[in-house]
Amino acid sequence: MNRSDTSALSAVETNLRSWGSDHLANLLRHIGLEYVALNPGASYRGLHDSLVNHLGDQKPQMLTVLHEEHAVAIAHGYAKVTGKPMGAILHANVGLMHGSMAIFDAFCDRVPVLVFGATGPVDTAKRRPWIDWLHTSKDQGALVRSFVKWDAEPSSLEGATEAVVRARRIATTVPCGPTYVCFDSALQEASAAELPAMPDLRRYEPPEPPAVSGPSVQRLAQRLAEARRPVILMGRVNRDPEAWQRRVALAERLGATVLTDFKLGAAFPSRHPLHGPAPGYFLTEPALALLREADVVLSLDWLDLAGALKAAFGTHPVAPHVVQVSLDHVLHNGFGGEHQGMPCADTFLAADPDTLVAQLLPHLPATAPPATRPPAAATTAINDRYEGDMPLATFAQLVSAALDAAQPASLIRTNLGWPGDAKAFEHPLDYLGYDGGGGVGSGPGMCVGAALALRDSGRLAVGVLGDGDFLMGVTALWTAVRYRIPLLVVVANNRSFFNDEVHQEKVAQVRARPVENKWVGQRIEGPDVDIAGMARAQGATAWGGLQTVAEVQSALRDGLQAVRDGKVAVIDVRITREYAKAMASGLTRGD
Repeated sequence: MNRSDTSALSAVETNLRSWGSDHLANLLRHIGLEYVALNPGASYRGLHDSLVNHLGDQKPQMLTVLHEEHAVAIAHGYAKVTGKPMGAILHANVGLMHGSMAIFDAFCDRVPVLVFGATGPVDTAKRRPWIDWLHTSKDQGALVRSFVKWDAEPSSLEGATEAVVRARRIATTVPCGPTYVCFDSALQEASAAELPAMPDLRRYEPPEPPAVSGPSVQRLAQRLAEARRPVILMGRVNRDPEAWQRRVALAERLGATVLTDFKLGAAFPSRHPLHGPAPGYFLTEPALALLREADVVLSLDWLDLAGALKAAFGTHPVAPHVVQVSLDHVLHNGFGGEHQGMPCADTFLAADPDTLVAQLLPHLPATAPPATRPPAAATTAINDRYEGDMPLATFAQLVSAALDAAQPASLIRTNLGWPGDAKAFEHPLDYLGYDGGGGVGSGPGMCVGAALALRDSGRLAVGVLGDGDFLMGVTALWTAVRYRIPLLVVVANNRSFFNDEVHQEKVAQVRARPVENKWVGQRIEGPDVDIAGMARAQGATAWGGLQTVAEVQSALRDGLQAVRDGKVAVIDVRITREYAKAMASGLTRGD
């Protein structure tokens, strides 16, 4: 046999071999991942090869991103629509640090995300000079352990099998959250004579959401039925349309007033006669008055129950009987404060809210008490008599009217100043809520992920973002263009990190210092950023610097049509520097 024959045989033998990363890629397919978002990195070059050349870049399909934070944010947005996890792969320690804010957002928002990473080689004898030493950390998961549900760094293929299956089960067990599994690069690149068998996933499914015992359900049903002024705080609930209808039925059977939270996805029809004041990031004074007048308050995993009760009652005793239905306490740790204050609860039921609602309905009379529908709000004429930048209320009216005309559409999220009464929500996918952790820059990636999940749903995907949020994450839109994910982003461009202008004004007032200096270090101007130009640089269609009603209406029509045509579109609207009144007062309440 000559040398060429020997080389050919060696290549054939190599092609017939299996590698550790082949098994890891098989695992990602086996657990049902449709997509993994990633920014390439050498620490997982073995896994990358296996995803491409072993699986053919299908199930999961790789979505290349331009920043690791986008990878997790896209998976976050995807989960907000589907309730299912998507994969995000982060390179070594540096990629994990880049992606850590987005992991924190997902943790605070209680959504399932499967984060995978790599390190090493752990064995120092196998490391390349310089770079492998920089990108290898002992206990790499410690970087994010305080804001993931679970993490692992398996050292064998059998251990990796268990770790990935366990990560999936833990991430999707309510309350959901991100998990992190880190693969040693040497494990990925080692040849394997035989790959481990895949487990039967039917035996490793997440547990059913906890329910409440029969006697406890009966006692609660009786208390609610006897209540004269019940209030339901509808918080973290799911996107299931049937669960939505059950929540409506519960309110109608009780004749209960319902309050919802704009930080969370739509939980109840916002124009229903039993819905109280419009949703907001903070409860308005009329909403707080309803809490003070209530005899029973039913909290269905309200995001900040202690804060709501404190805002309503201050230092006075909380008068109504408070029922807290939540599992969130199982995730509370000493790292952060995403758990908020500890609320009083006369009845505390450790249960999934939607499961409890389903349990309650058979114990309540099917005939609803007569509900008095409030007078229909008069349609406010669109204000087109202004000079310069567009008023926030006018901006919100125009966007809402365009979405109403383009039904069905999903409003993925909004800028912070958005008035909660601008848009009616009649379906759980009409509005998806904020980002969980308040991390500026998360918006574009989350919009791309939600649009990916909505791509074949028949719904138009629309996000309204502040200019600061957009500018921090704009390159996420390249991924949407690259993979033909239809999406419209409308930028509320006030050329400022305005949230902090509100705070600087408050500090100046307290200290008797010049309020007119509140803008210093806040404004995004001199020069103004060409937002439409940045969008076009990602491959999107864009309209920029719009100020008039006619300009915005025309751009919205064209932008929505672009989404119907499968494109990514961005509309930059110059708006006044202001917040909805409830938002502005809520930001500094208690100072």
